[in-house]
Amino acid sequence: MKKILYLHGFASSGASGTVGLLRRELWEKAPPDRRATIVAPDIPLDPLVAFPMLEALAYDEMPDLIIGTSMGGWYAQMLHGFTRICVNPSFWLSKKYDILFVGRHKWMNRRKDGETEFHVTKETIAHYQEMEAHQFDGVTDDDRTLCHGLFGDKDDTVLASETRPVFERYYPGMSRVFPGGHRLSDHVVTHTLLPFIREIGVLDG
Repeated sequence: MKKILYLHGFASSGASGTVGLLRRELWEKAPPDRRATIVAPDIPLDPLVAFPMLEALAYDEMPDLIIGTSMGGWYAQMLHGFTRICVNPSFWLSKKYDILFVGRHKWMNRRKDGETEFHVTKETIAHYQEMEAHQFDGVTDDDRTLCHGLFGDKDDTVLASETRPVFERYYPGMSRVFPGGHRLSDHVVTHTLLPFIREIGVLDG
């Protein structure tokens, strides 16, 4: 049985609609020999807390694939040694002033701890800046064949024209553009992400 670790975007949770769809398609509807369990944690707000947690979780679960979207794609890129797909990765969240700003925010999806709001501080933003400055440290030649990038051609949140060239600098030939926006719609999951998972052979055997 295969295992996929899914990392959600900013202000979301492991109970997002995308996670539900992946579980339906890759477990409920899949033949027994091609099923995959989905591990989808709630990611802490502070990246200096979140990344060590995600790294420990990855080594504990040893997933066959890591999928990260937006902020989750940023974290996924840094989890070296695992096969991973970064969908519209947000490499510079700290510069998205309309998204990451000081003040109270609402979680978009239900969190396991029951929290409905979170508070971004100047320190929070500084921690993102600190990690962003070193996000591509440690990329090895072996790792360059493990990390895939999917970039939506209609993404008006994280522009593929800005992020894809950076991704290609570190992972040459490992990215492609798909028709879609920033958030994963059911259509994109069904017609782009799932076929790509099968294309790279994660669910074989």
